[in-house]
Amino acid sequence: MTSRIVVIPTRRAHSNHAEVARSIGVDIIAGRYGEGMRLPGDAELTAMFGVSRPVLRESVKTLVAKGLLSTKARVGTVVRERGAWNMFDADVLAWHLDAGIDKRFLGDLAEIRLAVEPRAAALAAVRRTEADIVELRRSMARMRQEASDSIGFADADLALHVAVAKASGNLFMRSIGHVIEAALRASFLLSAPVETDDRETVLLWHQRIVDAIADGDVDMATSAMVEVIHNGMQRHERSPDVQAPGEASGHRD
Repeated sequence: MTSRIVVIPTRRAHSNHAEVARSIGVDIIAGRYGEGMRLPGDAELTAMFGVSRPVLRESVKTLVAKGLLSTKARVGTVVRERGAWNMFDADVLAWHLDAGIDKRFLGDLAEIRLAVEPRAAALAAVRRTEADIVELRRSMARMRQEASDSIGFADADLALHVAVAKASGNLFMRSIGHVIEAALRASFLLSAPVETDDRETVLLWHQRIVDAIADGDVDMATSAMVEVIHNGMQRHERSPDVQAPGEASGHRD
C-alpha cells in the first residue's frame, strides 16, 4: 500500500451513488483494493453500504468512466492499473487527498506543472491585461501578509498561480489549473516555507514571476516559474512528513 503523508478531507457527495463511488474510489486509491483485484459481489457491497442494486450499479458505472474499474462478463468488477486512472478528473484528485498523498503523487504533480506552468507564465508575459496584473499583485500582497504555514498563505499562492494560467489566455491551461486546484493547494500546504530563509526565497521568486509578467519579460517569467516549482519540490524532499511509497511499511512498488 502507498504510505500516507497527509489526509485532506474533501467535500462529501450529495447522492447515495456518488457517496458509494467516493468510498470505493478512496479504498482503491489507498490500496485496500489492489490493482487487478476483483471487488466483492453485489450482495456484499449492497449490504456493506446499505443501498439498492441500482444505486450500486450507478456507482460502479461512475468508477468505470473514471478509469478505476472494469467490468467483464464471468469475471466481475476488477480494479484497473493506475495508468488507466483519469488523474484530470476532479473526483479522482479529491479522492487522492482523502486517501492520503505521498512523494509519488507530489512528484507527478510537479512534473505536470513543469510541463505547463512555465509556458503559461511566458504566454502571460505577452498577453496579460491590466486586470491580470492587478490580480497577480493582489495575490502577491496577500502572500506577504499571511503566515507561511497558514491556509491563507497557501490560498494566496494558489490564487497567484491560477491568475498566471488565466493571464496566459490559453483556455486549456486555465482548465488544467482549475482541475488540479485542490491538489495544488494540498501541495502548497505541505511545502509551507516555515523557515525565514525559505519564506524570503519563496516570496522573492513569486515576486519575480509577477514583475516579469508585468514587464513583458518572457524569459524571466519562464525561469522564475521553473525556480518556484523546483523550490517547492526541494521543500517536499526535506519535509519529515513526506514519505516515498512504501517507506513506512517496507513495501516496494
